Amino acid sequence: MATPTTHQLARASIADAKAICDLVNTFARRGEMLPRTMSEVYQNLRDFYVVRDETGEVVACGGLHILWEDMGEIKSLAVREDQQGRGLGARIVEACVEEARELGLETAFALTYRPAFFERLGFTQADVMTLPRKVWGECYRCPKFPGCNEIAMVRPVRP
Repeated sequence: MATPTTHQLARASIADAKAICDLVNTFARRGEMLPRTMSEVYQNLRDFYVVRDETGEVVACGGLHILWEDMGEIKSLAVREDQQGRGLGARIVEACVEEARELGLETAFALTYRPAFFERLGFTQADVMTLPRKVWGECYRCPKFPGCNEIAMVRPVRP
């Protein structure tokens, strides 16, 4: 289904923080993604993109988090269930990939339970251990470590 023209992709603002937190944590409560606190959302707000519907309500979010000079992670990608299948998540991922390219990163990656979605966007599966800066910089603090079952997906972003 095509994305309605009334859905606008934008950088997140302070006013979007609660909606981002609520959207992400809706899926986190079901074990489909990691939870985020309001503090984490505020601290990383500049990473986020949102999609707003015709009423201005946030219906999708996700962000590019720079991990090192060569890679960035697409994090906290969530689309409200009644808005899924409209290409909103893909729009956010492509915005993140374009931003990664503009910043001069070499690789964008995501840890996900939905690898087919990322495969449709040009990502390929990788062993998470090929992302040591992620594993030893953040993953080791996660309650799921070392038994995480998320799948690492990577995509080169340099032309």
